[in-house]
Amino acid sequence: MNKLATTLGAVSLTLLNLCGAAHAADTKPDPLAPLARLLGDWTGVSSGAPGDGEVTRKYGYVMNKRYVQETNISRYPAQPKNKTSEVHEHLGMFSYDKARKLLVLRQFHIEGFDNTFRQVMAVEGAESLVFESESFENLSNTWKARETYEFPSPDEFIETFELAPPGKPFEVYSRSHFKRRVAPPDGKASP
Repeated sequence: MNKLATTLGAVSLTLLNLCGAAHAADTKPDPLAPLARLLGDWTGVSSGAPGDGEVTRKYGYVMNKRYVQETNISRYPAQPKNKTSEVHEHLGMFSYDKARKLLVLRQFHIEGFDNTFRQVMAVEGAESLVFESESFENLSNTWKARETYEFPSPDEFIETFELAPPGKPFEVYSRSHFKRRVAPPDGKASP
């Protein structure tokens, strides 16, 4: 009986270790956690090179929470800074690059150019997220771009989009101030 008790004890210990390892694997940090504060539906105002306008935006998990998808529509009415009205749309996709241990943002713009940004200045618990361009499709890679998201409160954020022509410093192209309209109960805002 001692041999049976020893075997059962060893099997039980092995199962406990396996369960503990599985639980530890389930509780590892979510690499997309810095984006959780963006989830939901937002409205805002924008100002900059295209003039003054209104913006609507949504962020939500997609594909089994491996990505955060962003949809954006900016409307700029005719005004002295922009003689014709303008509607800008873009679709963004955030992912986590395991090899580099950083967030990546890919944006697809209605104008036909695509941007790939990498997270810079990653600081745990920071009140901002900063992404700088790595490459452009249908635009010269001699240009640079930067997206900065600042979070003055849980239900608002300020996005500053900057551009740098070849050999020049960054200049603000647009600045948008968003207020949360709807927070998704499960983090799955419809894209």
